[in-house]
Amino acid sequence: MGPQGSDSPAQVPAAQAFLQLLASRGVSFFFVNSGTDFPDIVEALAHQRLEGFPAPRTMLVPHENLAVGMAYGVTMVTGQAQALMVHVNVGTANALCGLINAARENIPLLMCAGRTPWLESGSAASRSLNIHWAQEMFDQGAIVREHTKWDYELRSAQQLPAIVDRALAIAAAQPQGPVYLSLPREVMHQAVPAVSARSSQAQVSAGEPAADAVQQIAQAMAQARCPLIITARAGREPEAVPLLGALAQQWGWPVVEFRPRYLNLPNRHSLHGGYEVQPWLDHADAILVLDCDVPWIPAQGEPAAGVPVFHVGQDPLFRAYPNRGFRADANVQASPLAFLQALRAALAHLPCDDAQRAQRLLRVQQIQTQGRAQLEQAIARGSQSGQPLTLAAVSHALGQALQAQPGAIVINEYSLVPAALSLHEPGSYFGSSPVGGLGWGLPAALGAKLARPEALVVAVVGDGSYGFANPLACHHAAAMHGIAVLTVVLNNAGYGAVERATRALHPQGQAARGGMELVSLAPAPRYEQVIESCGGWGLRVEGWHALPDAIAQAIEQVQVHGRQALLNVICA
Repeated sequence: MGPQGSDSPAQVPAAQAFLQLLASRGVSFFFVNSGTDFPDIVEALAHQRLEGFPAPRTMLVPHENLAVGMAYGVTMVTGQAQALMVHVNVGTANALCGLINAARENIPLLMCAGRTPWLESGSAASRSLNIHWAQEMFDQGAIVREHTKWDYELRSAQQLPAIVDRALAIAAAQPQGPVYLSLPREVMHQAVPAVSARSSQAQVSAGEPAADAVQQIAQAMAQARCPLIITARAGREPEAVPLLGALAQQWGWPVVEFRPRYLNLPNRHSLHGGYEVQPWLDHADAILVLDCDVPWIPAQGEPAAGVPVFHVGQDPLFRAYPNRGFRADANVQASPLAFLQALRAALAHLPCDDAQRAQRLLRVQQIQTQGRAQLEQAIARGSQSGQPLTLAAVSHALGQALQAQPGAIVINEYSLVPAALSLHEPGSYFGSSPVGGLGWGLPAALGAKLARPEALVVAVVGDGSYGFANPLACHHAAAMHGIAVLTVVLNNAGYGAVERATRALHPQGQAARGGMELVSLAPAPRYEQVIESCGGWGLRVEGWHALPDAIAQAIEQVQVHGRQALLNVICA
């Protein structure tokens, strides 16, 4: 493609070199929302189809936040950083919510953006449209700097291999997170020597947890009468899930999944302590916080004074959080898997009191029994003829259907009740980023399906979060690229989180007694028709009698016919 002299190394266009670099560094997907800064990438892709040089699967998607969410979804499932590119500052701004989600959940991504041409004339790639003046910024990276680990503007095509390698290495280094690289049009139009298949940057090796801290935690947990483990994302490493379960079983340690983002322990495990931490805090006399940013809500209750608390994670201090005051007797920087392996070795030399273990098991069984009774009541309320569906009832019906779908992946953006499902496979459940940028669920589900095309992927979202996902763009992209997922919209025609927060702060207030502003989304759109406009299958569901059959039909559309499907489920 590029000029080649007899005495000089082969030259290729920078855009081609960029695509080859991504592919050679393990990037499988390149999600793009294109603009006037993309001509050389468009040209390189045309040559790639003709010549077959290595490149990621490059996918045009019709919104920037969707591009981030799909890259997030692939990375979330595979653990391998993916790449995306958007249009200059305006595209960067549209992608910001998704980028904040990725930053707070430590998802490594390479986010690229074009940059307005520097030159007003004198180059084939210089400014050619009036927008090229208005779109220039003094510091484009400032838009994303607080939400990225590193940002840079490429100055020369000669830098390309070293800069891409550096970007990916920084994204992958613990604690992981997104990075940002802007690519000026003049640079992407240059030629560069053919790239090396070998990275110039070695990945940073993860360190082992401090032995003395591990020993301190092992002794405290082994000697405690009522020890407790709290986690939100130990299951980000799937190998950690069975190890956590084995230690919990051996020692009788309850494990609470507090606002989980991954499946950390099968929720039918005998030591699963549920999804709420408050019932445990009054009794706990040693607490292990295993990769959890918010282990309890201080205003609702805290561990008793003198109870040892230990925090473990790749970033146990959560340094990106300006204010986080949970006390700690030890902070251990290590991945949950590495820590649990070290903890198992340390515990091998300590005695286990069988009588205390039996007492712990009894306490967990009591909590589980209470939780099941409350859940069954919620399911019963929503499964009676003539009564509106409850979130628990819908979750239960979905859980029953998924038992016949081994390997299914559930993406939960707030509304699903995990306790109503039978979750047992590592990597089968993903919750939204703790920052709560709405519109994550459906884009992430599309990415998860790309990563695991054989799996049934189900995105469960509220009607509010579905709207934030730019659903027309999502379903359009799914149709463009043949991505069949099942979307379940739990539709209560309003912002339930706003209503709950208002009632909690003003339980006897005028809004609680006389009706709330800023909550209702009525009249609710016919969400099932949005997916139908993109060639998908949609159905509105009201009442328990229609729900199981509707879920079965939707799964058949996805699994048998390869067609994206949506259930608009009307809930209380």
